[in-house]
Amino acid sequence: MSEREFTGKHALILFVGAFAVIISVNLVLAYKAVATFPGLEVRNSYVASQKFDARRDAQEGLGWSVDATAQGGLVILSITDRDGRPVEVSDLEAVVGRATHVKEDIAPEFTFDGQAYVARAELGDGNWNIRMRARAEDGTEFTQRVVLHVKG
Repeated sequence: MSEREFTGKHALILFVGAFAVIISVNLVLAYKAVATFPGLEVRNSYVASQKFDARRDAQEGLGWSVDATAQGGLVILSITDRDGRPVEVSDLEAVVGRATHVKEDIAPEFTFDGQAYVARAELGDGNWNIRMRARAEDGTEFTQRVVLHVKG
C-alpha cells in the first residue's frame, strides 16, 4: 500500500472547498433573511417618533388590556377596560400572521359577541401575532401587537 503525499495542491483544494462551503451557507442565510422579512413598521421613523409620546399617552389613558386565544377554529380577541369590563370599539382592524413572514397573514372579520371579538380562522400550531388597530368611541386610536400561542 503506497502512502499518498499531502501536497500544496491538496491544501489549496481543502482551503478553497472550506471557504466555498462557508460562503455558500452565508449566501443562503442572507437570502432567507431578506426573502422572509415582513416589511417596515413605519415609513419614516423620525416622523413617527415626533408623535409617539402623545399617541402612547392617549392610548394608555384608555386603560385597555388585550388578550387573545385560539380554540375550535376561532380567534378570540378580548379587549377590557381598567375594571375588567368588555370594551366595544367603534372600529377594529386586525391582521393575524406569523412573526417571521407574511405569507400566512390573514385579516379575519372580527365581530363583537358582547364579551369579546370573535373571528373564524384556522391557525396552525406555533407563535402568531395579531397586529390590531382599534378606535375608541372618542376617536382615540389604539394599536397593539398581541402575541398568540397556538397549541394543537
